[in-house]
Amino acid sequence: MRKTAATRSRSSAWSTSSASLGTRRSASAPPRRDTGVTGPVAAGMPSVMAEKAPARPARDSTENVRRLVDRAQAGDREALEELYLLHFDRIYSYLHVSVGNRHDAEDLTTQTFLRMLESIKRFRWQSAPFSAWLFRIAHNLAMDHFRAARRWQPEEDVPEPPGESEPSAEAQALQSIGRQSLLELIEDLSPEQQQVLTLKFVFNFTNADVATILGKTEGAIKSLQHRALVSLQKQLDRA
Repeated sequence: MRKTAATRSRSSAWSTSSASLGTRRSASAPPRRDTGVTGPVAAGMPSVMAEKAPARPARDSTENVRRLVDRAQAGDREALEELYLLHFDRIYSYLHVSVGNRHDAEDLTTQTFLRMLESIKRFRWQSAPFSAWLFRIAHNLAMDHFRAARRWQPEEDVPEPPGESEPSAEAQALQSIGRQSLLELIEDLSPEQQQVLTLKFVFNFTNADVATILGKTEGAIKSLQHRALVSLQKQLDRA
């Protein structure tokens, strides 16, 4: 049985990143105990990943992630691997959506986690969650990729739309059409508008988190979202 693309990407990204920093287990490390995990998944996973872990509720909860980050900053390899496992799928999915092909997404995912390993000691808890910090690394790498191909054109600032106490009709419509339909609809939007809607409606980040990831103000994010939703509403009306 062959590995799935996701399994290959996950094991390759971590192996490359950890090897680059010299964090592989030494040859004298004790043999891995039998975990009951067999086949291609176990074969492609680092030892900590393949071992059965006790059930833990809310592995991605803020409290648990904070503990893992604290341990990782102190040099705990298992905490680094756990952070990798918690965030790999979303980072890979985001990059795949952003760049449009698996090969580049795999390469950028590897680079993202290498950057995480290199810079996690400099991470500081502020208003945004750890995931937003990690997505910002991924976003910056994707933008470098686009700039190299001369495909990225940032939009000029536009006035912030009026504040809304309730979600707009356009936003409610988007939330009801599903992930795949949304990704198809936004293909004709500007790259920055695509990024905002993808991060908000596919990955469920707040305006503040999206602002952190994209390196913009919340007002700019609201402006981009407003313009994108107006464009999409016109598409839906024509359908």
